[in-house]
Amino acid sequence: MAATKIIDAPRNGHEMAPLNTRARGDGTHGVTIVLTAPQRNSVQSVDIPGEPDRAAWSGKMQFFLSIIGYSVGLGNIWRFPYLCQQNGGGAFLIPFMIMLILEGIPLFLIELGMGQRMRLGALGVWNTIHPWLGGIGISSCIVTLFVALYYNVIITWVFYYLFNSFRYPLPWSTCPTNSSGFELEECAKSSETTYFWYRTTLDAAPSMDEPGGLKWWIVLCLLLSWTIVFFIVMKGIQSSGKVVYFTSLFPYIVLTIFFIRGITLRGAGAGLMHMYTPKVEKLLEPTVWLDAATQVFYSFGLAFGSLIAFGSYNTPKNNCVRDVLLVSVCNAVTAIYASVVIFAILGFKATVNVDRCVASNTDILVKNALLPFKNATSEDYDSAMLKINGTEFAALHLSECSLSKELDNAAEGTGLAFIVFTQAIVELPGAPFWAVLFFTMLLSLGLGSQIGILEGMLCTLFDIDIIKRVKKQHVTGVVCLFCFIVGFIFCTGAGEYWLKMFDSFAGTIGLVVVALMEMIAVIFIYGHERFTEDIYQMTGYRPGLYWQMTWRYIGPVIMVCILVSSIVFMVIRNPTYGAWNAEKGMVEQKDYPNWVMGIALSMILAGVLPMPIVFLMRSFQCLKVDLDIHQGSIRRNETTASTKEMIDNDDDNLSPDMPPQDLLAATRFTIGDFEVSCLFTYPQKNLSSKTHAPPTIC
Repeated sequence: MAATKIIDAPRNGHEMAPLNTRARGDGTHGVTIVLTAPQRNSVQSVDIPGEPDRAAWSGKMQFFLSIIGYSVGLGNIWRFPYLCQQNGGGAFLIPFMIMLILEGIPLFLIELGMGQRMRLGALGVWNTIHPWLGGIGISSCIVTLFVALYYNVIITWVFYYLFNSFRYPLPWSTCPTNSSGFELEECAKSSETTYFWYRTTLDAAPSMDEPGGLKWWIVLCLLLSWTIVFFIVMKGIQSSGKVVYFTSLFPYIVLTIFFIRGITLRGAGAGLMHMYTPKVEKLLEPTVWLDAATQVFYSFGLAFGSLIAFGSYNTPKNNCVRDVLLVSVCNAVTAIYASVVIFAILGFKATVNVDRCVASNTDILVKNALLPFKNATSEDYDSAMLKINGTEFAALHLSECSLSKELDNAAEGTGLAFIVFTQAIVELPGAPFWAVLFFTMLLSLGLGSQIGILEGMLCTLFDIDIIKRVKKQHVTGVVCLFCFIVGFIFCTGAGEYWLKMFDSFAGTIGLVVVALMEMIAVIFIYGHERFTEDIYQMTGYRPGLYWQMTWRYIGPVIMVCILVSSIVFMVIRNPTYGAWNAEKGMVEQKDYPNWVMGIALSMILAGVLPMPIVFLMRSFQCLKVDLDIHQGSIRRNETTASTKEMIDNDDDNLSPDMPPQDLLAATRFTIGDFEVSCLFTYPQKNLSSKTHAPPTIC
């Protein structure tokens, strides 16, 4: 019986081209394959690719807390308040919320939705969309590695401060003295908290060219940090999922305690008024909008691959749209809430400093008979100060006591956490208790983000088949050990300078490029209509005009603006770092050495070049497409018993005594969104000759 071509199946124009043009000799071919798109008239018909035995969250709360712990990080505590203060106070909330809606939320849904749809890590997702896009996953993994290297160093410093917080009095509350009983000159010229940070903690070197040796106390704390991180993530979400209940919830408890204490302190209202008084004219400055867009981008932890990994552990029917909206609101509210707490306490610190300044000026005025006694009223003090001209002011060594000036001296990053806020803690009654609370909060925030960063990187690695065969504990151990050894550069006297260099170069341009390519890949290559359908199949909600406009037009434009402006500012503004000058007791700006800039440029290229390299190698077929990586793209759904021998090339096992009739068998594959239905027809005469023709029509 001649082979029969399947012509009854509905054709949609997706028939594949012939793979082999050799006929069987009777004018017919051995197989016909028809691609039919799956019926999607209901949300129940979605077929989810990926690993069927993939790890999954134990519950909705575990997933939500993991996302919160990852997204709400140290930047919400020490970056957002500073941006509010510098960019128009309360007016900064306007561009921040606009960028959150137009940039953050749409890209957030792309990453979380694609992870949930494909059930794969970053490398597997982009290989599944198209093998030429595999470089996106590699770039994301490399940039994530750079960030993980220095992010854990911050946790190291937090550990050091936490251990010292159990001492009474706090070691940064007073300046150390020499053998003569006088304060050390370096501390006297700066401040107690500044000296403890740069000299006691870091033992800061004068420049990156003179790093000094390793600081053993920092090395031990770094070892502790990586050891704890290893035990948290060594089993994936089975181990880290239990820790997030602490790392995600504890910071809110501490913030609430500080909020209650902060608003009762003298000067808290002044700090809040200074921060949130809107300066609308600032909105006309383009840099304000750029800062808002950049803050939204980094506060969500986009482009690290972590959100894709977290989404891949969800059930196929999880409502990821609702998750995105809830996490986005929670992230924004946390940033504003933390700003209120920070500036309430900084307002108290500024008030205390002004009181000290007034007391010092009062002593000088009394000694020079310009005030009758020390207990003079504030009106008498103000009146006496008004009578003093500029020359007398300088001759008497008086100081300007201004609350607004004190509040303007806010800082960001490590300066806020380890210098400014620690000084405020010293002024609180029971200072060690508040120090322990504060640094435990920073520790939980840092660990929550570090868990997410490493989970994204490890999930990407486990998309590679050869690594998947190794136990996750072993791979995690090797990664943590490697990061610990490389982290020695942060344990020298130039450790903080290296960290700021990594922060400025390793995780900026690379992440923005990855995020831009993600949007292009999903919306313009995978297809926005197809992605919209995926969201509908998973959630029952079909994204409307807002999502389409932000995905296709507004989001990419914002990402391009961030990328271009970052490159322009990097070129125009000569990159510098703040080096500690022990003789002057202050930080001085210095240019990066040429060899350091070479390392910085290498890190940028390492995070960007994998995308064009993989694209070129695969487009010119220099690199074999490994189906073990993008295993979500082609998957066998079902095969009849008689076909298994044919597909497995076990034709020798077929009995020659079979009836003299054609053998019929069928199989069905999934390729992307299409099902491949195959009908094999083998004449009995070909079976006996063992030289039957291979399939010829696809």
